[in-house]
Amino acid sequence: MPFHAQLLARTAAERAQFSAIPILQRATVGAIQRDQYIAFLGQAFHHVRHTVPLLMACGARLPTRLEWLRRAVAEYIEEETGHEDWILDDLVACGENRANWADSSPAYPTELMVAYAYDAIARTSPLAFFGMVLVLEGTSVALATRAADAIETQLKLPRSAFSYLRSHGDLDVEHTAFFENLMNRIDDPADQAVIVHAAQRFYRLYGDIFRSLDTPAAQAEAA
Repeated sequence: MPFHAQLLARTAAERAQFSAIPILQRATVGAIQRDQYIAFLGQAFHHVRHTVPLLMACGARLPTRLEWLRRAVAEYIEEETGHEDWILDDLVACGENRANWADSSPAYPTELMVAYAYDAIARTSPLAFFGMVLVLEGTSVALATRAADAIETQLKLPRSAFSYLRSHGDLDVEHTAFFENLMNRIDDPADQAVIVHAAQRFYRLYGDIFRSLDTPAAQAEAA
């Protein structure tokens, strides 16, 4: 079985738990509050702004035997540069102050996920980053465009408030095929184990960000 298929099979339980998070289920039918959508964008800003630095850290630590993967990381860097600005644009379209969000601090679950990503790359293996890619890009493909359509309709927000969700729903369809091809070239069992373990952890860590959006503290911060 190709490694990408193994990766999906070995993370199926975590993916099912993630998909069952109440706010994610409600988002696909637009049944969330405006403050929750704003809080989601705010936390997305705080982890997306680290995507390029994390890619750089990953690429710098890849061994020579994975030089082909370092070149793929360089492509990812080019694709991902500046996406945090799209999120700030969406926040402005929702009536939020750009500077306030740019200067804000991440919520605890977001800070924890980002810290884990840096730590896993430095302490365990740079390949751990690809567990994060599986979780974040897979989630975008499954939910982003559908949620954007539903939330826009229900909350009556302008189309310009959904550039991040819509672009990632479309972009990550392409990225997923690219990612699948990369993963199928990973043939070392130890490398494979690192990616599987990281993906399992990132499903929990990323899920905790969404779970926190249902708390009064998150909504108050966005209000």
